[in-house]
Amino acid sequence: MEIETNATHIQTLGTAAKSAVKKIMTASTLQKDKALSKIAEKLSERQADIINANEADLENADRNGMSESLKDRLRLNSARIKGICDSIKEVIALPDPVGKIDGGSVRPNGMKIEKVRVPIGVIGIIYESRPNVTVDAAVLCLKSGNCCILRGGKEAYNSNKLLCEIMREALTEAGLPADIIGFIDDVTRESTNELMKSNEYIDLLIPRGSASLINAVVKNATVPIIETGVGNCHLFVDADADLDMAAQLTVNSKCRRVSVCNAIESLLVHRDAAFIFLPKIKDELDRFNVELRGDLETRRILGDSIKEATETDYATEFLDYILSVKVVKSVDEAIEHIDKYSSKHSECIVTNNLKNAEKFTSEVDSAAVYVNVATSFTDGGMFGLGAEIGISTQKMHARGPMGLNELTTTKYIITGNGQIRA
Repeated sequence: MEIETNATHIQTLGTAAKSAVKKIMTASTLQKDKALSKIAEKLSERQADIINANEADLENADRNGMSESLKDRLRLNSARIKGICDSIKEVIALPDPVGKIDGGSVRPNGMKIEKVRVPIGVIGIIYESRPNVTVDAAVLCLKSGNCCILRGGKEAYNSNKLLCEIMREALTEAGLPADIIGFIDDVTRESTNELMKSNEYIDLLIPRGSASLINAVVKNATVPIIETGVGNCHLFVDADADLDMAAQLTVNSKCRRVSVCNAIESLLVHRDAAFIFLPKIKDELDRFNVELRGDLETRRILGDSIKEATETDYATEFLDYILSVKVVKSVDEAIEHIDKYSSKHSECIVTNNLKNAEKFTSEVDSAAVYVNVATSFTDGGMFGLGAEIGISTQKMHARGPMGLNELTTTKYIITGNGQIRA
């Protein structure tokens, strides 16, 4: 496909992706898996270079006063690079969704109808801070037969640029077009705005990042989008909870990594458990220097050293060592609170009461609802997807962690022997 000499950077990338998309849409599983293996191999070989590029990003983050929790999202080290490569191998081991027959029938006139899974085409991804998303998104798009155009945040520019260069080299060595993976090296707002309106080139746009980023895309995009990511998640400790278990799940759900979208931001405690559980969990969370912001009842139990929680606190995804707390009188009040403030991501009830567990799972309207399990498991790898391109909080065909299947659509293939309609 010919590229105009006066084309913008986005148009150039879009034209190249449209040219490459036929190759990847029709590539065999063997070809795609060979390319994925080559990507994992080259990322491992270039580990030192990747860490050096990432250190440059971290130095810029220090100069710009980035918080420690956000720097944790940005950081790459040997263990994390190995984890990225391991996730690629998991994706290789997964079934290829392309060509899967989802259903069909033979009509009375002998016409055969099949509903078949096919790639979406060219997928744009706008994301912030986390360079592992660069690889996750690229390999999932590749395996599902799609091209991708990646627009990462300026915070991870050096890391993202090198990761894309390495993956494009791997594609070429595997005999596939490098332009299956495109990288937008313009990190200005203008490039984001243009990408959001590139209907000629982009079949689907996925924003992954902060609430402000996602809201901007939702309000301004003219291309189809899937909304992902914002995680104002809750954990509710019921009156019938095992309080030792509840403490363990609260700490893991909040403190394992505070900067990720599956970390809880609000803790709800039944009033019958509050006098025992709140002092207990405060002691546990104090070890991580978690700041608690509570309602009147929470502050009555824990003392005035606890900050008063505001409406804004209950509505905020902190991504930091801050946790809003509220004492509730029933499972119904907990559900009502979640309905009001949740971003529809992940919620948990800790209880030994089967009736309350069933009520919670049936009435809480979020993508992932847990009973006695930490919310930190809302993750493509943990769900057996190998990796994820994001966690959808919408109610479309994709909800929760999005893997290979969610990056395909369907077409109907109809065959016959001359049937005509009267």
